[in-house]
Amino acid sequence: MNDFIDYILAPYKTYSTLNILLEIIATLFGIISVYYTYKRNIWVYPTTIISTFIFIYLFFNWGLYGETIINVYYTSMAIYGWVLWQKNLEADHKHVDVSWATKREYLYATLLFALSFIFILTIYYFRPVIQNGFDVNFINQCKLHYTKIDFVDASTTAIFLIGMWMMARRKIDNWYFWIIGDLIMIPLMIYKGAVITSVQYIVLLILSFIGLIDWIKSAKNSQKIVS
Repeated sequence: MNDFIDYILAPYKTYSTLNILLEIIATLFGIISVYYTYKRNIWVYPTTIISTFIFIYLFFNWGLYGETIINVYYTSMAIYGWVLWQKNLEADHKHVDVSWATKREYLYATLLFALSFIFILTIYYFRPVIQNGFDVNFINQCKLHYTKIDFVDASTTAIFLIGMWMMARRKIDNWYFWIIGDLIMIPLMIYKGAVITSVQYIVLLILSFIGLIDWIKSAKNSQKIVS
């Protein structure tokens, strides 16, 4: 047990106090953003952007350039969702109506998964260039050699992107993708040495189940009012 604790805490011996504090702040804002998602409150997006911006800084400093670019990707999706939700606010100017995804939207989601998966693997293909400060002199070291973790990374990123896209479109189904992604990310973040971030995903997993139940109830209540 002690060996396991030493293993998960080992990376933090080399992290600065500032970076540890920033990871805690980014984690808290990530949790707050999911709370606002479950409440169908537009504040989900500014809190998400704060969290992803901090993670961009942290991952870049830690040399995790793939994760850095992924969080830039997440930030752009958050801005997209913010714009869509702003156009569909209810009378209280805070909440939005929700509904189930259609078959066509699942087809789009499948396409989004494929494109995101390929995009992330493309980033990892150029890893020697990226990890050396985007120095093109390392282009000859780029190879089609991927680890199992690379495929897991690409898959979870694609899953979360579908979740963000469906959340932006106010689809209840978004919670299914957050739940699947959270279940994968908990052990993955421990493996990568970001234990605080893994705790975030445990909390997010719990909130995702709560959010799923709440959005289903909200959709049923809306149907009763219409009928």
